[in-house]
Amino acid sequence: MRWPNGARCAVFMGFDFDAETLWLSRDLDNENRLATMSLGTYGAKVGVPKILELLRQESLPATFFVPGWTAERHTGLVETIARDGHEIGHHGYLHVWPDYKNHAQAEDEVMQGLESLQRTVGARPVGYRSPGGESHQELLDLLQAEGFLYDSSFKDDIVPYRQVNPDGSPGLIELPENPSVDDTVYGLSHLKTPRPIFGREHVLEIWREEFLMTREWGGLFTMVLHPQCTGRPMRMAILRDFIAFTREFDDVWYATGEQIARAFAEQETGA
Repeated sequence: MRWPNGARCAVFMGFDFDAETLWLSRDLDNENRLATMSLGTYGAKVGVPKILELLRQESLPATFFVPGWTAERHTGLVETIARDGHEIGHHGYLHVWPDYKNHAQAEDEVMQGLESLQRTVGARPVGYRSPGGESHQELLDLLQAEGFLYDSSFKDDIVPYRQVNPDGSPGLIELPENPSVDDTVYGLSHLKTPRPIFGREHVLEIWREEFLMTREWGGLFTMVLHPQCTGRPMRMAILRDFIAFTREFDDVWYATGEQIARAFAEQETGA
């Protein structure tokens, strides 16, 4: 893909604003486990405001993928995200992972999420990121039927591409993720799902090296970030330092998912 204005690569900062849904979708009984729920609450209470502050300082655009439940419980904050000029993307309703054996559940997640985002903050997303990063064909068909422009759940490329439906017709535009740039791999742990916590230099080295090679290949650097993780103090320093590193290069395009998908579509049609 040829990036706008002669850029060599693009950086797509996508924040999954799960809040408490990350824990409720795994176990509804977590509603009564207040300390567990507070992990998600932190994302709304501290994480998102700190991230928005950094994005304002850097004058950078981002996409926030928001579950409908989050929009209902943290409406004012989602409104602030939109007022700051960031894209609101779709991220299900209660962050329930799509199951190819239960299409009805996936459909409920999509439709209820759409209704909630429209009703609470007046948003009609054109981009979708799947809870848990999983997908299936019936879900993709539904997203396309509902007029979505792009998906950002797959991991099979480093540049945008057009999905192809089983019948050979064109599907959604895909903005593929890079699993090495998912912050939960390095910084989110819980008693029931323990993970090692990695420090600043470990994470920065991986992100820098991935960025350098993505730039060399002319690719899309898609970040999968979560306010309840990256919004923690040391993690915010990692993001701040990573942004500073990328800004040492004058050929990087920072864009929302919608901007990237529309740029791809324009090139695809020769417009």
